[in-house]
Order: sequence, then structure tokens, then C-alpha cells
Amino acid sequence: MKFRKEFDSLGKVLVPEDKYWGASTQRSNKYFNIGDVVVGPMLIKSIAMIKKAAAIVNTKNKDLDPKIGKTIIKAANEVIAGKLKDHFPLKVFQTGSGTQTNMNVNEVIANRAIQILGGKMGTKKPVHPNDHVNKSQSTNDVFPTAMHIAIAIRTRGRLLPALRLLESELKKKIKQFSKIIKVGRTHLQDATPISLGQEFSGYHAQLKKCIERIEKSLEEIYFLAQGGTAVGTGLNTRKNFDKKIISELRKITKLPLKPAINKFAALAAHDAIVNFSGTMNTTAVCLMKIANDIRFLGSGPRAGYGELILPENEPGSSIMPGKINPTQCEAVTMVCVKIIGDHNA
Repeated sequence: MKFRKEFDSLGKVLVPEDKYWGASTQRSNKYFNIGDVVVGPMLIKSIAMIKKAAAIVNTKNKDLDPKIGKTIIKAANEVIAGKLKDHFPLKVFQTGSGTQTNMNVNEVIANRAIQILGGKMGTKKPVHPNDHVNKSQSTNDVFPTAMHIAIAIRTRGRLLPALRLLESELKKKIKQFSKIIKVGRTHLQDATPISLGQEFSGYHAQLKKCIERIEKSLEEIYFLAQGGTAVGTGLNTRKNFDKKIISELRKITKLPLKPAINKFAALAAHDAIVNFSGTMNTTAVCLMKIANDIRFLGSGPRAGYGELILPENEPGSSIMPGKINPTQCEAVTMVCVKIIGDHNA
């Protein structure tokens, strides 16, 4: 493997010649090589969106050379598109602020921009990772902002559509099962009659309420720390920079983003994320209850309750021919346990 020399405030660092990252990332890769979990691609893309928005505003404010600004935007777009995904090697265990990851994105965008402009990677000329890509920013406002953006994008793009689809299917079952009368149970013992449709209406109502809670908790996620820079004062930014960069982020993300009302709270705490995690926990508990009920009612077929016939998606046993297991229900419960564990950690 060939290396190039890069320099930072501590001295010389050897960086793989074919990688866009720089000295800061290389040091982090060496000193924080803990575990196998790398920083997620959605978070990287969210940081790149911030870099793009900052370059747009800084260029408009005449704080950034238009040529440099345009090239930073082009490089950031490549990160957002996932074209440079092999240049983000850092593990999640690093400094608490996420400085190494912020610098990883700064360095990749800077070196890619240098390459586009025909320069030599690692020279920090004509594009500097700190002075240009990170201009008017600090890790302390970039990282919490990126977390909020990543949460909002994934929730609106993946989680809510999936939950709404499940809610729609449960609603169909209310009518489909309305005339099927079965025994209701309390304490797992026979109680009074109930229709299967009524039973499923309970599942539907639970899930519908979970969706409403998630949508409500997202309202807090839309408030961003960006513009607070290091400690919330907005040091090294122009007046109204926060409003301008978040206006650009709204265009980039198509999300109803807003500046945090108090930057000091937005930087010092993550109450909105804790609250959002609580709704994830509640949703996981809800789905775990539904999944457990369905596999319980589908137990059998000869010695169980056998009230529900579950889809036969794949063979369930390596030793018993013809055995079918409630694998989808079990997969759901495992995901739920992971979410519940994450929240309570």
C-alpha cells in the first residue's frame, strides 16, 4: 500500500494514498479502533448536507470564494449520493462530541474538492478542511444537527411508511374477522366471547396511537442546533447565519426544519432525542405485544391454541419435516428487544 504525507498541528501522518480522508481521520482510525460498528452512512450523509448548506450560505455571504464554494458543494453531493462511502472508516467509539467524524467528512470533501480542482490531495490547497469546509461551524452544532436530520429522514422515509402499512393491514382484519366469534381470555384462562375482529381492533388502535406519538415527537426533532457553533453563542458566524443555513437545509432535506429556540440547550442536551427514543420504546413494546399474541394464538397446530393460521414463509426445522414456525413474529420481537434495550441503556 502506498501512502502520502499529511500534516496537522501534531506533526506528520501517513495516509493511504487512495483515500480521501486526512490526518485527523487517520489518527482516529489508529487510536479509536474499537469494535466493528462504524458510523452509519445516514449520519455521514446528514453531515455532508450541513457542509453543502454551509458552503451555499458562506458563498452568498461572500465569506467563501465562489469557485471553492461550488466545488465543496459538488464534493458534498457525491458524499450525499453515497459515491464516497469507502472513505468513512471510523468506529462509533471515539470522542464524545464526534469531532473525528466531523473532521472525516471535512477532510473527504476537502480532498475530493482539491482533486476536482486539479490540486494535490493532502496539501489543503486550495481547499482547507477547517477553514473552508467547516467554515462557520463547530462539531458541537454539526453533530447534534446531523443526528436530528438523520432521525427525521429515516423516520419519515422508512419507519412511518412501514408502520402505516401495518396499521392499514390491521384495519382490514377488523372487518375481515368481524363475524368470527371466539373465546376471550384473561390471565390466559377462558373468559367471555369476543370477535376476532374486536381483538384485532385493539392491535390497530395501539399501533395508530404509536404512529401519532412518533409524529408528535418528530416536531421537536425538527429544531436544530446549527448556528450555535462551539458553545451556543454563534461565534465565528455572521448575523442570522443559523436561519440562513437551516433555510438551505430545508431545501436539501425537504423537512420542516427550524432553528433551535435556545442554542445553549440544543448543544448541551439531547432531550428531543431522549423523548423520541421513548416513543420508539413504546412502539417496540406495542409491536412486541402484538407479535407475541399472534404467535401465541397461532401455536399448534395439534397441541396449541391454533386459532390463527400463520403464513408458511419457509421451512421451520432442520430435523422435523413440515414444521412451520412463526418466524416473522419472532424477528419482530428480536428487533423490539434491541430497541427497548437501546432506550434503556
